[in-house]
Amino acid sequence: MDFQSLGLAPRLTARLAEGGLVTPTPIQAQAIPHALAGRDVIGLAQTGTGKTAAFGLPLVHALGKTGVRPEPKRPVGLVLAPTRELAKQIADTLGDFTRGSHLRVSLVVGGASMNRQADTLRKGVDLLVATPGRLIDLIERKALSLDDTRFLVLDEADQMLDMGFIHALRRIARLLPARRQTMLFSATMPRQIEELSRGYQTDPVRIEVARPGLAVDRIDQWVHFVAQPEKLALLKTMLADHPGERSLVFARTKHGAERIMKQLAKAGFAAGSIHGNKSQGQRERTIAAFRKGTTKVLVATDVAARGLDIEGVGHVYNYDLPNVAENYVHRIGRTARAGADGRAVAFCSADESAALKDIQKLLKASIPVGGGQPWHPLAANSGKPRAARPARPRRNRSRTKMRAAA
Repeated sequence: MDFQSLGLAPRLTARLAEGGLVTPTPIQAQAIPHALAGRDVIGLAQTGTGKTAAFGLPLVHALGKTGVRPEPKRPVGLVLAPTRELAKQIADTLGDFTRGSHLRVSLVVGGASMNRQADTLRKGVDLLVATPGRLIDLIERKALSLDDTRFLVLDEADQMLDMGFIHALRRIARLLPARRQTMLFSATMPRQIEELSRGYQTDPVRIEVARPGLAVDRIDQWVHFVAQPEKLALLKTMLADHPGERSLVFARTKHGAERIMKQLAKAGFAAGSIHGNKSQGQRERTIAAFRKGTTKVLVATDVAARGLDIEGVGHVYNYDLPNVAENYVHRIGRTARAGADGRAVAFCSADESAALKDIQKLLKASIPVGGGQPWHPLAANSGKPRAARPARPRRNRSRTKMRAAA
């Protein structure tokens, strides 16, 4: 099977061929024909499986057939994403698909000039990519109307709910025309996603190409049991053992990420940070430096857990374990990109034992121990942890590799 056999416009398939894309991924092969037929779609697949093209190509195909210039402030297609990074990646991809056509793609996210975004919308936009908060801001300013929106995509819907966007999504739903095509893509299918689908979609076709919640085959994983105050010293030791390598460090909070970055920079590491307190320009410049290699260590909150596609990330360090087990899978999926091998290290303090248990339950496997000893069940409350000070990371060629679909 190739893209041409799916029924896409010849201009689109030629554009894909120019980029070396000929064979669709499973989610693309199954979703695109239903989307081209006008069906509402629920697509369940992990990050990195080609979901953007699975909804983007049918969108561009449908909009390309209209040949009508959009009215000012009234986009015809709308894609909602939970984070600025993911929204920008989607907009860049759609921009590649529409290059050389009459279609206009625009991005509106927080941390950037709202006046500039409003000016762009006044000129007319065919396809708008947005984060929910900024979309509502523009609607409230009368800079945007959804009256003509006939195509809607909710990407990474489960993360939008995790980030508290449920009320924003319900509000947006009331502003959309009843007659529209809606595609919802998610890595997992919790109960709230089913409720969201019922409110947004009509008789959707459900496509699931891989069991959610597994880690990629090429990622070696291990856990270090370490007291919270000792994590920074352990991280510095591990980073020093891999000089020149790109590494991604995940922290739970914005302030924690900034503090870790500053401590690493003070110790001589080329480090940067991205989190919700950074402007969009700051985040884009930091990611560009990390992609280029001038920044070697990127410290981030879960804003980078999805939508950050950078080759050559050798290690992902979970400095703080995530509160939501599925986010661990998305975090470690930032390594082992484009067929490369990758390594993921989890730091587990006494009060994170329950989070580790949830992660291993999701993986249906125990993560091999790289250092320290598992915490005593009462360690978090007793103040007397039983874990030994973790050793420096060892090279264990026999580490078990977790199976996955990133």
